[in-house]
Amino acid sequence: MADVLTLVEARLRTGLGEPDARAAVTFLGTDRFEVLRFTDGDVVRYATLGMSAQPMTDPTAALADPVEGPRAELVLSVRGGLADTDKVLRPLAVLAASPQVEGLVVAPGASLDVGEPLWPGAPFTSVLVAEPGGLVEDLDLDDPMDPVRFLPLLPMTPNEAAWKRVHGAEALRERWLNSGTDLRDPLRKSVSLD
Repeated sequence: MADVLTLVEARLRTGLGEPDARAAVTFLGTDRFEVLRFTDGDVVRYATLGMSAQPMTDPTAALADPVEGPRAELVLSVRGGLADTDKVLRPLAVLAASPQVEGLVVAPGASLDVGEPLWPGAPFTSVLVAEPGGLVEDLDLDDPMDPVRFLPLLPMTPNEAAWKRVHGAEALRERWLNSGTDLRDPLRKSVSLD
């Protein structure tokens, strides 16, 4: 499956440029996960590499299919220089490992929570998984493998995450849009949820 990751890294480089840093994390009983950092002006993007090596499997399935099933990597974009966002590397690797560790299928509209601030002083402990196809195009793999999707992550405050559980992902995205929320601001406050 190393070939898949080679193709994924090439697609990330095509979409985001050359990474200026990378870190690797290995969790007991899982594969190695890397997080690559890309800087584009004042925006810093962090992308996982390793989550797509294996397809995600429905936790109710009797057997995990080693070939077929959804594949994804995660991409987080923030404004650089406002907070110590490089500390997000481990939380991102934890999220990337969640399909292997917890049997999750990560898809648009899902909430992922790390249970602690994403970086020191961050008002966010969770993220909303957004629709792919913006920054990095899906990567088609040979049949019968599913394409690799590059899923943007939108940081959520605990209040936003609770509101999203009640009203849904689309309602939260509309609230952000109507309020002109800068989702890349690493220090932003919660959107008004009244």
